[in-house]
Amino acid sequence: METGEGEKPEWNRWTAEDVSLVAMPVFHIGGTGWALLGLYSGAKGVVAREFDPTKVLDFIEHSRITKLFMVPAAMQFVVRQPRARQVDFSRLKYMLYGASPIPAALLKECIEVFGCGFVQLYGLTETTGAIVALPPEDHVEGSDRMRSAGKALLGVELAILDPDGKRLPPGEVGEIATYSGSNMVGYWNQPEATARTIDRDGWLRTGDAGYMDKDGYVYIHDRIKDMIISGGENIYPAEVESAIGVPDDTWGEAVKGGRASRQRLRRSSISPASASPVSRPRNRSTSLKPCRAMLPARSSAEICAIPIGLARIVR
Repeated sequence: METGEGEKPEWNRWTAEDVSLVAMPVFHIGGTGWALLGLYSGAKGVVAREFDPTKVLDFIEHSRITKLFMVPAAMQFVVRQPRARQVDFSRLKYMLYGASPIPAALLKECIEVFGCGFVQLYGLTETTGAIVALPPEDHVEGSDRMRSAGKALLGVELAILDPDGKRLPPGEVGEIATYSGSNMVGYWNQPEATARTIDRDGWLRTGDAGYMDKDGYVYIHDRIKDMIISGGENIYPAEVESAIGVPDDTWGEAVKGGRASRQRLRRSSISPASASPVSRPRNRSTSLKPCRAMLPARSSAEICAIPIGLARIVR
């Protein structure tokens, strides 16, 4: 459903003076959606070849960036750069972020350093990007709304459903569902998966558990779908053998997988430093070799921690 420019909040309006930085990978909606939004709005777009926190600062300083989107892990890499406190951010109007939870301390640090308006976004590839936003005016330290993902964007309907598809009242946790013109038609050649995700009335089930308050703010409670979010990327445990998500200060979550046995238990890990977000392995067929090379015979066990630089490309 389209809306007029005058109906959009100020952070979602574009002018001929705006310059958008596309710093996130364009293999998922966080990068592609942001790039197309700026293009559709007629704004100048600066596209980074790959994410590099030092170059993000260069672009902001020298290309007069006014808006950009980043995932929390990327925000942390940028704000922790030594020169981040010396860069002139006066042209930067809004930083939009999403794709994974953000620690309150990191958000506070970014607000202090970048000094611009912040907008949290929640959405899926299946919804063509953002469907919920927490605007700058709700980024108030100590406010309960800072724990929320925000409210539905114009043209988007939201509902919290129980397992039988019935709507739940405010405050009760259920599956977040959405209805809008931006919902996907379906998964390519996967009618059964499509039917599980979109019901006969066109409501799309997100796979995320949460609740809405009486004012329409959405609070993400948990994930119904069995996946791990690390550095803004969705990682499915089945794709990395037996795996679980464990807390990680840099990536939000890291992947840990293991095989148990009665004979012996040997532990090993791959340091996140071995898989920099700036230079990631490109060959998917070799992405697990560092882990598998350490695996003993099937009679023993191996627990392998895979940082996002490797885990995100596992299939």
